[in-house]
Amino acid sequence: MQYKNSEKASATIFLQNIPPEAQVTTIEYEGPRFAIYTKNPRFFIENSFIISDIVSSLKKRIVIRADKSIRKSEEETKEIILQKLPKDVSVDRFIFDKVLGEVFIELKDIHKIYSTIGEQNQEIFSLTGWRPKFRKTSSIKSEGLEQVYYALQSDWSNRERILKEVGEYIFRPKIYDKIEVVVSFLGGFQEVGRSCVYVKTNESNILIDCGINPGAKNSIEAYPRLDLYLKNLDELDAIIISHAHLDHCGFLPVLFKYGYEGPVYCSEPTLYLMSLLLSDFIKVSSSESATQLFDTKDLREMIQHCIPLPYGSVTDISPDTKLILNNAGHILGSASVHLHFGEGVYNLVYTGDFKFEKTQLLEAAQYSFPRVETLIVESTYGSKEDIMPPREEVEKYFVNAINHTLSKGGKVLIPVPAVGRAQEIMLVLDRYLRAKEIVECPVFIEGMITDATAIHFTFPDYLSSELRSSIIEQGINPFESEYFTIINKPDEREEVLQQGPAIIMATSGMLEGGASIKYLEALAGDERNKVLFVSYQISGTLGRRVLDGAKQISIIDDEGKIKIIDLKCEVDQVVGFSGHSDYNQIMKFISKLRPKLKNVIVNHGEKNKTINISNNIKKLFHIPAEAPSCLDAMKLV
Repeated sequence: MQYKNSEKASATIFLQNIPPEAQVTTIEYEGPRFAIYTKNPRFFIENSFIISDIVSSLKKRIVIRADKSIRKSEEETKEIILQKLPKDVSVDRFIFDKVLGEVFIELKDIHKIYSTIGEQNQEIFSLTGWRPKFRKTSSIKSEGLEQVYYALQSDWSNRERILKEVGEYIFRPKIYDKIEVVVSFLGGFQEVGRSCVYVKTNESNILIDCGINPGAKNSIEAYPRLDLYLKNLDELDAIIISHAHLDHCGFLPVLFKYGYEGPVYCSEPTLYLMSLLLSDFIKVSSSESATQLFDTKDLREMIQHCIPLPYGSVTDISPDTKLILNNAGHILGSASVHLHFGEGVYNLVYTGDFKFEKTQLLEAAQYSFPRVETLIVESTYGSKEDIMPPREEVEKYFVNAINHTLSKGGKVLIPVPAVGRAQEIMLVLDRYLRAKEIVECPVFIEGMITDATAIHFTFPDYLSSELRSSIIEQGINPFESEYFTIINKPDEREEVLQQGPAIIMATSGMLEGGASIKYLEALAGDERNKVLFVSYQISGTLGRRVLDGAKQISIIDDEGKIKIIDLKCEVDQVVGFSGHSDYNQIMKFISKLRPKLKNVIVNHGEKNKTINISNNIKKLFHIPAEAPSCLDAMKLV
């Protein structure tokens, strides 16, 4: 076996623990993992304890790969997989990842093999040399999935290089013995939008989130203030994205446009949802003749640098920092970011956007951390008045608000973010329509909602236990309701508008572009109609102005001209479907953390709400708490 000098120490440890019959050919860095290549995959399948022992002694992530020389051809592999699967299971397609030696197998009826997936994985890996990854698919193809699949296949040699370089950085010897940690707040503090935290240690420079502010009036308030903290992007060693909403990831491709070449860590669903939302952002910017922050080339480069991680996995991301992502309960794949510095020296948890309550869509945010000294917690609903009513009351208000409008012959427009609230509302609508508690009517769905929902099909393991069981064990998909009609083209809207009473779900959730604007324009003049908001409206957005009672609004029409619209329709909001924690949930989350925190930093909220939360944390828990402004910094240790 041949190794680079930087790998010799680790390779020696491996060799001492792996018998010759394992036929190990090489050991490579694969980003934050060691990849052991073997000509005898079955040896490791039958002797799994060997890997467990190595992981235990090294405390590093390890994966077994088949040596490329023994991998079957793609055609042979397809044939073997089809032979191994039950005859009544149909494969939609195979997607091969040459860098990782993995094959994605998309099945509509994954529930038929769910109980035997572990056995299937081992057998297929042993026979073909390719590691299978079974995925649920739907009749709807998602652009987010396709973007990622294309990027993975388009330049596999570049991805291979990226992963090796990331590994060489992570596993290099430390330069300093002492650990110092400074956090700087570059966006999303005493405001909602452009979330960004810069974490600097002796050894590393890490960015958590890199979003935009969709409601900002100028560029200095729209993007993270990287300009004041980084001389150039080469200084950055890693970026972590908590979830796919643009206020947390919308500026990320810009960093690749201007030269960032390091890794991006996120959950697997976040990678696909992020690709979908960022791709749509490019289209919207282009159609509105706005300045384009980035293009598809930058997006593809970003995808190739993404390293998806599962929840709960301890992962080295720098010589002195480990990362664990945990469920945040906000949207599919949303994660709290747990950073562990040094060997037990200090722990920082950044909640991102989190929901400390189980919903129909997702489980409640994880709160069991071995240790946390500093917590950075969001405060979107940080006022004492921001108490969500019980879910039963929320749904009752929602149903009554819809029925009131439908009974008058009106239409209900529900502007929704494509990811998270859209899927939650779909589940609620399906349930109450089936129970005959909502006046029977068609539900029209337009925008990226269907695209994003297809990604939810693909990752059912990240959904609530009941929903996961329904999809992957019973084969029942509540998102594919008989009441839902998908609007695929703008020219189909006229038919929707000519219908009688109806429910229309359309993006964007804050009326900042997308199909919801077109429907608002058509429905605004009729008093029988209603705009029903179900998500948070950021200050400065059109949605916020409508919610605050504007009687007139201006939009840009298809010819690029300003058009004034009179708002005669009813406007209402349902509070309680939000993917954010309310005041009580935030405080309850903090109370659950053990051992007791050393300090709390409050972010992601309007100024008065961040200050209110920080003051009440000090009073109730006797913990130091701060609500810093953007551009402030703090030394943690």
